[in-house]
Amino acid sequence: MTDDLPEPDRVEGAPHPRETARLFGHVSAEANFLTAFNSGRLHHGWLISGPSGVGKATLAWRLARFLLATPVADGGMFDPEPPNTLDIAPDHPVARRMAALSEGRMFLLRRGLNDKETAYSADIRVDEVRRMKSFFTMSAADGGRRAAIIDAADDMNPASANALLKLLEEPPKGVTIFLISHQPHRLLPTIRSRCRELRLAPLPPAALASALIAAGGSLPETEVQAMAELAGGSVGEAFRLTNQDGLAVYAGLIRLLATLPRLDRPEALKLAETSAGRGAETQFDLIVTLVDLFLARLARASATATLLPEAASGETALINRLGAPAGAALAWADLAQSLTLRARRGRAVNLDPAALLMDMLLKIDETAGHVLAQK
Repeated sequence: MTDDLPEPDRVEGAPHPRETARLFGHVSAEANFLTAFNSGRLHHGWLISGPSGVGKATLAWRLARFLLATPVADGGMFDPEPPNTLDIAPDHPVARRMAALSEGRMFLLRRGLNDKETAYSADIRVDEVRRMKSFFTMSAADGGRRAAIIDAADDMNPASANALLKLLEEPPKGVTIFLISHQPHRLLPTIRSRCRELRLAPLPPAALASALIAAGGSLPETEVQAMAELAGGSVGEAFRLTNQDGLAVYAGLIRLLATLPRLDRPEALKLAETSAGRGAETQFDLIVTLVDLFLARLARASATATLLPEAASGETALINRLGAPAGAALAWADLAQSLTLRARRGRAVNLDPAALLMDMLLKIDETAGHVLAQK
């Protein structure tokens, strides 16, 4: 059954982070780790945090690969010079074994199969953390460094989090644990306090484009800035938007919303109906995500009187018009907080996706009418 399921820590259509040799845009994080390594005081726990899709897992695999492939210095006169890069050649035996998930000194902790083995469980369970602890006990005889990657630590339930905490409190000798977290504030404070944190920021446009192309995607130079805005500096989100033609869908959404407060209902219905039918779940999710993104951008621009770079032609003019009246920021922020959540809950109980999207668009039209009436 496992062979029929995609890996739980892989973005669909993209290479797994362990297969990505190069990391873009996080020079400072790499330098901080290398400095700690060369000082001889490498911490046993590293929390790699930041928004989803910015390269946290790629960094974790890169650091683990470096540790396991770099010889342990014994302090003798024949020790090599301290390394000045984390690069490990793709044909290095350790790199090949890690790519094949066959490295005997490396443990990957992620969500396992549910009890029926029909899908992945919703969280990382305590038995899987105990298996990691047993792995380190058994592999101790091999000597040398050992490493573990937890992807993602956010997926742990209370029991598994407490089991990990005990491991961090009494770490096995020679073991370095990398915890990947999209929302580190949700982790136990005691887990965070026992780790050194590498916080990754959203990627700037140029780095995002380079990372996307390296992952097998493509992006015309004229679309780099727009994609960076929509993806929020996340390579994973940029990959998803590229595969689903997200820039074109967002541009169509902006053209439709430009008709507010007299929404073009035939065009709105046409957009909503693209999410109906078998296999259209991803289209529904994409449109809801883009609506949510537009409302957030509109509310932010209205509140701060600062416009973000345009993500589609006509977006700036639309935001200026809808965000200018008094009270607009609060009205749009309130709508953003409830509208897309309501749509996703409706979809979860199998309500008609086209009807849900049409309801969203009509609510936006209604709010636009109220806001513009304040002029």
